[in-house]
Amino acid sequence: MRGQRGWLFRLLRVGVALIILVALALGAGALWLRHAMQAQLPQLDGDRRTFAVTKPVTVQRDHQGVPHISATSVDDLIAAQAYVTAQDRLWQMDMMRRVAAGEVAEVLGSNFVEHDRIQRVLQFRQTAERLTASLSPQDRRFFEDYARGVNAYINEADALPSEFRLLNYQPRRWQPVDSVLIVLSMVQTLDEQWPTKLTRETITRKIGSTLAADLYPTGSWRDHPPTQSTPDLTQPPVNVPPPQPDEESFDRIADDLLRLRATLGLADTCRGCIPGSNEWAISGAHTASGHPMLSNDMHLNHSVPGIWYEMDLRAPTFHAAGVSLPGVPMIVAGHNDHIAWGYTALYGDTQDLYVERTNAQGEYWDGSGWHAMERDHETIQVRFGKNQELDVLRTSHGPVISALVPHESRTIALRWIVYDPQFAGGMPVYALNTATNWQEFESAMVQWWAPTLNVVYADDQGHIGYQAVGHIPQRPGGLVGVPITDQTHEWQGVLPFASLPSSFDPPGGILATANSRITPDGYPTPLSLEWASPYRNERIWKWLSSHEKMTRIDMLSLQTDIDSELDHELAQRFAYAIDHAHHPSTRLRAAADILRSWNGVMHTTEAAPAIVTAARDALWPLLLEPKLGKDWKLYEWPESAYVEEQMVTGKPASWLPAKYPTWDDLLAAAVSRGLEQSHAPLSLKNWRYGDKHTIALPHPLYGMIPFFGWTGISAHPQSGDTTTVKQVGRTFGPSQRFTMDWSDVDASTENIVMGQSGDPVSPYYRDQWPAWYGASTFALPFTPAAVDRATEHTLRLTP
Repeated sequence: MRGQRGWLFRLLRVGVALIILVALALGAGALWLRHAMQAQLPQLDGDRRTFAVTKPVTVQRDHQGVPHISATSVDDLIAAQAYVTAQDRLWQMDMMRRVAAGEVAEVLGSNFVEHDRIQRVLQFRQTAERLTASLSPQDRRFFEDYARGVNAYINEADALPSEFRLLNYQPRRWQPVDSVLIVLSMVQTLDEQWPTKLTRETITRKIGSTLAADLYPTGSWRDHPPTQSTPDLTQPPVNVPPPQPDEESFDRIADDLLRLRATLGLADTCRGCIPGSNEWAISGAHTASGHPMLSNDMHLNHSVPGIWYEMDLRAPTFHAAGVSLPGVPMIVAGHNDHIAWGYTALYGDTQDLYVERTNAQGEYWDGSGWHAMERDHETIQVRFGKNQELDVLRTSHGPVISALVPHESRTIALRWIVYDPQFAGGMPVYALNTATNWQEFESAMVQWWAPTLNVVYADDQGHIGYQAVGHIPQRPGGLVGVPITDQTHEWQGVLPFASLPSSFDPPGGILATANSRITPDGYPTPLSLEWASPYRNERIWKWLSSHEKMTRIDMLSLQTDIDSELDHELAQRFAYAIDHAHHPSTRLRAAADILRSWNGVMHTTEAAPAIVTAARDALWPLLLEPKLGKDWKLYEWPESAYVEEQMVTGKPASWLPAKYPTWDDLLAAAVSRGLEQSHAPLSLKNWRYGDKHTIALPHPLYGMIPFFGWTGISAHPQSGDTTTVKQVGRTFGPSQRFTMDWSDVDASTENIVMGQSGDPVSPYYRDQWPAWYGASTFALPFTPAAVDRATEHTLRLTP
């Protein structure tokens, strides 16, 4: 017994010692990482010699760490922009170019092989290299200036970001093609529609074109195109039916598509969380100051650090401020001395899938003869794993994407505007940043090829405007939402710029878009089959039209508005259904009482938004699963919220599942199942929307390390939803908020989600989070005097 006790005691001592050693190792690792974070903090004051510039450049940082850069030439200005951006965001920039090119597995391992495979099949690097080679001499010079600035920082930094040390690799030299890769990644984010065309084909095959037309509307009676006078909101909806695909079995393909959506990051997003934005411009007739105002908030997936980097850039012939895209020169969205501009995604259809006709020799038919496919060999470098080899085939239409759908027996090629050297090329950002009036703005926008965007405009002379931009194929055979199997849908150039929707100084003095349909009634050529649901845009127009003498505070109030007409309407419908369903439970009747007394505002502290959200989530599988089985998860459409409204209000018999005698019973069942699946409390009055509807922003690397959860944002209650002007999900929402007030340029406001720095120990890492979350904002000083007053740090870059 004593021997056994002694053995147990020794074992306990060994166990305690091991625990202590592990704790010490973790503690030492944590101290090392914290020290590495501290060491990478950039120099913000004094003089810094660098090969980036040829003459001294001044970098003044304001209260939020926003750099205000002054140079004697545009070339030094752009090089300094790159240097300063790299100070704060170098690892993010490196990962952005790797994500675009499909080179993530090289540093992060085998979990990213499938992502890299997709990007290789889509030929992102080859496309970026071609676009880089076609840059104008001026654009090439600016991209080389930017590369010089990044490389100077890589070579001269006292310590590179700790992510490089933690992962034990060094960043490659920056090249102009890396900046183009990041631009292409943004084009992919906003204009990629081919996965939806594949899933739409599968769903249409299973349920037929008549039912599919209900799921895939194009536009709605609620739309308010910016170039059209106030529409008749009593019009019934008009749907565009999809074409019939060829007969083929899609059972196994559906599983492939579900996996593809997961790899593309589409399966984890909330329904309706699609890249979009809000924007509006109002004339001085509607403002308190008598001067125009412009507001813009771009909705994207959140990241740590955020997608945007605020800057103010000034040289003798250049002065612009706003948000930049790390890795890309100049200002993306913001203002200069004379004009302001903002964006929303247009969703122009710039992609078609073609089912190629092939023979036994592997050749394809292009209408004139048989041709061998081009073949590129790709090697995906995999850290800690076996490298992956693949061949990418290409027809005259573009790369063959069938390999991404393993059970797809057809040869399907992707045609995309970015692949066409005739249409894709040129980066008119400099012309936009330096435009001084509407005419110069239009001259810049005519060169804009991608992504397709809605752009609003306001200037210091009192004008406002709107312009749709981007190269959209001209399709005499019509727009097709599924893979094309005939020879009658070839492209014939692109739509002329002059034919795209545009407006300048409209009589009503209001212009707004929010990703819903922008083509007016009777527009001759469809730009897209995929418009967003109309509710944000409708709310913005109604709100602006009902207010006068508006101020910057009003603009922020609208940007953070959480009133949902759709949720309010559905809440009433759910309550009515419960009242008329067969034998509703006491719990359901309590839910109905809460829903019918609600005003439609998506506050975190109320029960009704939680109930209606849970019911909406439960309704989709109840509707779709009886017809699609497990493949119901394939369904996603930008207007799915509008589809839901039409289903609930129209109650079509063709969509009522057989197990429910009436639509009232179906809707009551959706509420019941939603409460169960959401684990609602027994007393529904005590349920809070913010208990389930939250926002959380973990750091992509440090968030996986024990004791480093503090590097991100833990779960916070989140008001609003995907149908409110403040369009949000758990990891999705406004990536910035901007308002330009031409009555006081220095009082114009801009804020991003977390902060300027990518270093968790920097004071500028999350200092903007309280304002973003709490619906406040910051002034972005612009004139030299205002910048001087706001300056907290001054760094001189010298040659």
